[in-house]
Amino acid sequence: MMAGIRPMRHHLLDLQPFIRAIPDFPKPGILFRDINPLLRSPEAMDDVLAQLGRFSDRVQPDLIVGIESRGFIIGMPLALRQRLGFVPVRKPGKLPGEVIGLDYALEYGSDRLEIQADSCTNGKRVLVVDDLLATGGTAAATGRLVEQAGGTVVGYAVVIELLGLNGRSKLPEGANVESLLTYP
Repeated sequence: MMAGIRPMRHHLLDLQPFIRAIPDFPKPGILFRDINPLLRSPEAMDDVLAQLGRFSDRVQPDLIVGIESRGFIIGMPLALRQRLGFVPVRKPGKLPGEVIGLDYALEYGSDRLEIQADSCTNGKRVLVVDDLLATGGTAAATGRLVEQAGGTVVGYAVVIELLGLNGRSKLPEGANVESLLTYP
């Protein structure tokens, strides 16, 4: 083993203590689930990646697609761990070259996501990764965008799912979804 490189562990931590609840952020009435304490813990992140890696092994993607921006933080190390390529889905105007874009509805207003046009061609099997599944609009839009780019979504993986917002209902029926922590 190379000096300074620690072997990955394979036991599971209770991830709950690594998620901080912040009331009234970003606006009054919202209870924000902050993953920053989790990101500061190599042991907790190792466990997150191990758990998501097992899900990846089950659905067998060719690529990991991460949703801007916290989906990059989780998705890129997962892709490296799984020896897979990584594709970012970004807000408009952030990707070079030819892109495919999709406008989608939010609870209040709309947004747009883009992916490079050549990123998922030839039916690549894709695992969509993000930190949070809330209302499901962004994850569903990302899935549609992957399909427009020529890929096939084989699953959605998130660290946290907010069950009370029923985000899974926006995803295709029968979609493979892995969430490591759930909150009402």
